[in-house]
Amino acid sequence: MELNRRTVIAGAAAVGLAATALGGTAQAAGRHPGDGRPVKELFGTLPDGTEVHRWLLANGGTRLKVLSYGGIVQSLEIPDRHGRYVNVSLGYDTLEPYLTGTTYFGALIGRYGNRIAKGRFTLDGTTYQVPVNDGDNSLHGGPEGFDTKVWDVEPFASGPDVGLHLYRTSPDGEMGFPGTLRVKVTYTLTRHGDWRIDYEATTDKATVVNLTNHTYFNLAGEGSGSIHDHELWLAARRYTPTDAGLIPTGELAKVAGTPFDFTRAKPIGRDIRTGHPQLVTAQGYDHNFVLDKGVTARPQHVVTLRDPHSGRTLKIATDQPGVQFYSGNFLDGTLVGTSGRTYRQGDGLALETQHFPDSPNQPSFPSTVLRPGRTYRTTTVHSFGV
Repeated sequence: MELNRRTVIAGAAAVGLAATALGGTAQAAGRHPGDGRPVKELFGTLPDGTEVHRWLLANGGTRLKVLSYGGIVQSLEIPDRHGRYVNVSLGYDTLEPYLTGTTYFGALIGRYGNRIAKGRFTLDGTTYQVPVNDGDNSLHGGPEGFDTKVWDVEPFASGPDVGLHLYRTSPDGEMGFPGTLRVKVTYTLTRHGDWRIDYEATTDKATVVNLTNHTYFNLAGEGSGSIHDHELWLAARRYTPTDAGLIPTGELAKVAGTPFDFTRAKPIGRDIRTGHPQLVTAQGYDHNFVLDKGVTARPQHVVTLRDPHSGRTLKIATDQPGVQFYSGNFLDGTLVGTSGRTYRQGDGLALETQHFPDSPNQPSFPSTVLRPGRTYRTTTVHSFGV
């Protein structure tokens, strides 16, 4: 029998109520901590004494846990075709690994998501140098990007939706970027269980901005093994090949006839070991896909990911021109996740909606320049189903 999302969620609630009647845990109950309004709890403390809180949200059958540190999605639970919940995002049980790690699990990324060649760009005749933290290049805003900051968090309940507003002001010159950047990011769980991210930013000086989220997904459940059998569809007939440092060459190459063709859904592992030079350089997929739709006024469906075993699906809609598909190439078995199991290569994947890498140095790419008097706005929606 074909089960729709509402049927599965109703079934999950019934199972949870039965578990409660039998003395089951709160986690199994139909009503999850955070239903109605977000719930706040202490998660840990930074070395300087700053408290880090975790916010629990639940709505429409989706359960989300978010840290004030880095805006990190620490857990994302959705049901399978039988109504069984698992956490489908990679992450840690405690704060310390987030402070020392370099994986960006679940984090808000800024000021500039992805790479800038040699950490250098020129804007309005002035050359800016930002710290390099990925070989010769800058990655995800530098070593002290937005993923390392404690955000101000304001919970909300708006009609049938619940969520969090996250605020941060990045001072002029932080990590070498010009302009005081005032940022607001909103995580919303809708009544349908969609996880929506709305980004806003303003500046008092011309700057470059490329905000994204770096959640790693495994729809079979984090710690369950490889995502190579997940089926992926991308609405992208081109991608941006890279040099040895994973910086785009400037070419918009056709995916047809290459392992980068996901215009028809296929298992991620089908072509990942083909020996294509781009896959060898990146040790898998770590490439920006050029979305056919380009920049749009509203989010459009551009990604579908499916786990054939659990039946879970993830659909992503965005207004951005690109998606960075990263197949977890550098997970090396040394990291222990929330399940208590280690993460090895290919045990999770990221699908980062964004502008293209190194756009400040690539005039032919869509611009990432933000000027005073303008507001940076972008939206990405994650929809879950079976």
